[in-house]
Amino acid sequence: MEILGDGEKVVQENSVPSLFGVVNVYKPVGMTSHDVVSKLRRATKIKQIGHTGTLDPFAEGVLPICIGKATRLIEYFEDDKAYIATVQFGKSTTTYDIEGDVVKEFDKKVSYEDIENALENFEGEIFQIPPIYSAIKVNGKKLYDYARSGQSVKIEPRKVFIEEIKLQNFDESKQVAKILVRCSKGTYIRSIANDLGEILACGGYLTKLVRIKAGRCLVENSVRLENLTNFESVKSSIINPIEMLPFKQVIVDDMQHKKIMHGQALKNFGIKHGDFVILIYNENVNAIGVADEDFIKIKKVF
Repeated sequence: MEILGDGEKVVQENSVPSLFGVVNVYKPVGMTSHDVVSKLRRATKIKQIGHTGTLDPFAEGVLPICIGKATRLIEYFEDDKAYIATVQFGKSTTTYDIEGDVVKEFDKKVSYEDIENALENFEGEIFQIPPIYSAIKVNGKKLYDYARSGQSVKIEPRKVFIEEIKLQNFDESKQVAKILVRCSKGTYIRSIANDLGEILACGGYLTKLVRIKAGRCLVENSVRLENLTNFESVKSSIINPIEMLPFKQVIVDDMQHKKIMHGQALKNFGIKHGDFVILIYNENVNAIGVADEDFIKIKKVF
């Protein structure tokens, strides 16, 4: 038995039934992504658990959690995201959300049409400056550490892609908007709220953020964290990783399976050169391969 740093006890995987798959967890407000991982480790007594991408404590919604050897597949999952962002206009904050200190207040009021027009600035490929209160590292130090110590640091813009950004509704009297954002990995919705406020010259910050999609995990299919209390409840919520991977699927026979287990390449029967492929045996991921002209070369074996 191993004792982790935060005091939780985790039984090694070979002493408990194993799991291999993904759980589409609905993360509540106030928890870190690591908190969710720790809770599932305690529930399953499995150490090998990880998430596919951090969701801030302030935010809620979809957080895919990989269990067992499925953690080795994270790099292959689709990583586009979708959010519903609630933006309050009239103020700007240090963190670009409700948890920060107000740095400026505005008297200006905006209209539905004003917001719709301003959102056009965020469509497609854009360069975005991440919030100073974020975990991005500059010169080996996290940005929020610079912010907390009062140090200035140059933050380079990052290229992101906004597939769709749409105003869903707007309460003009309260100056509160709900905005749908479909975007690439690494997009900061807090920065969009702040930048939108700057474009409209009225300030803006997030008061709520719900992630409704992460790769192939959708909010309508997510499982509340409070319902994942033990091994059986997690097991019943497991998604086969095959459903999460965007590659062509090839079912292998016993002989091909033996070759795969020895790391041997398989003959390529029509897979496009350079494409990845899921090799499936007994309805589970046997390996991830990549095709060349003649063979499917094995990248990872499970």
